[in-house]
Amino acid sequence: MPAKKTAAESKEEKNISFETAIARLEEIVRSLENGSAELDKSLEMFEEGAGLVRLCNEKLDKAERRIRMLYKKEDGTYGEKNFDGKEDN
Repeated sequence: MPAKKTAAESKEEKNISFETAIARLEEIVRSLENGSAELDKSLEMFEEGAGLVRLCNEKLDKAERRIRMLYKKEDGTYGEKNFDGKEDN
């Protein structure tokens, strides 16, 4: 079983870009689908992939909270609201 990640490794993982995380995740999926890795290595890659999925979801959630939408009000003017549809007061 792989050793637990250190705080430095976890912090470093959080600092990678969404695109880098997705690219690594794609590599892991290809390797696992290939089936040529030993069981321990496959489990290690699976655990890394699960961490990358969590990281990507966190980054997407954060981005979603930042997205603003423009909409046309009944009076013809425009307003902004959050991605979740809640209008700012």
